[in-house]
Amino acid sequence: MILVHICCSVDSHYFLAKLREDYPNRELIGFFYDPNIHPYSEYYLRLLDVKRSCRLLGIRLIEGEYNINGWLKSVKGLENEPEKGARCSVCFDYRFENSAKEASKLNIPIFTSTLLTSPKKSLEALKYAGDKIASKYNLEFIAPDYRKASGTQAQNILAKKDKLYRQDYCGCIYGLTKQREYQDKLADELFSPISNQILPNSIEEKIALYHKREEFEDNNIEYKIIKQRFLNYRLLYGYLKSKRDIIPAYFLPYSTIRGDYSRGKIEYSIDDIFYFNRDEVKFITLDKYNQLSNQNYKTINELIYNPPIFEKEVDIKSKISNTYYDLGAILVVDKIPTTKLEIICQSKTYNDVKEVLKKI
Repeated sequence: MILVHICCSVDSHYFLAKLREDYPNRELIGFFYDPNIHPYSEYYLRLLDVKRSCRLLGIRLIEGEYNINGWLKSVKGLENEPEKGARCSVCFDYRFENSAKEASKLNIPIFTSTLLTSPKKSLEALKYAGDKIASKYNLEFIAPDYRKASGTQAQNILAKKDKLYRQDYCGCIYGLTKQREYQDKLADELFSPISNQILPNSIEEKIALYHKREEFEDNNIEYKIIKQRFLNYRLLYGYLKSKRDIIPAYFLPYSTIRGDYSRGKIEYSIDDIFYFNRDEVKFITLDKYNQLSNQNYKTINELIYNPPIFEKEVDIKSKISNTYYDLGAILVVDKIPTTKLEIICQSKTYNDVKEVLKKI
């Protein structure tokens, strides 16, 4: 038997297939162990895809402990290290150590890791870490180079053919934040709205998509996963204030204000839509929102913590603005205020690409 430490399906799928060719007389046991992955929803999504990969390949899978606190302690002081730096070396050691412990516990004499196929990881550093840990537990670590001879290209072709989930960061919070800073992109993977609303291209939306994929496959429904370019949105922070008092308010999706701050008064209304005298801001009452959404919210707080799905709210906003292209802020309030108002709306709109599941 060979215990195979698995980091993600894109790396493991090809690696396991090649390993089975090279070791036909050895049973392969998958060991998904990635306590470095952050947030947990991303960990769950990768595990979900690894389970499917192993089902397709007919390989038994064991899930290791998601010990994020232990991993964070192990890399303390190395938060600012670059990719392939000292933090990655500690991370390899941490995962290999626990893989070796699992192999030893199961009396499996050989272990390896699908990290070896990742083009973003140093093969030499991985082999050094694996050999060092293996000798400690009287095991053998094997490090086949499946990247050579166009292996990485073949890996990508197989991942596309079998419709695997392709993550775009290594997994750890430090690698993610540094990568997004370099790309000048929002690290929206780390967003967790207080409403628990599933946001466009969030990890939670991806989980729903891949669960739907399993449902299609279980029912023999043919499908394609296509990519769609769209305008994404995240509200970072928002409030409405009159003098020193905060007025409960709910910001509809794609609400933006130039400079994040506006100060003024409501000037007039048309068809129960109230217009601010600055920055194209509009207001509606909660009663109006209930009418447009066919809901029955009693308070703004109830709406904040339990809103309709995001797509429905986009439709509601389009009814108010008579267009899907309005980026002006629209606030829902209990009663329309008549005093001078201050509005803070820190939000981001950005070009993004998401996956969409389509029946064939």
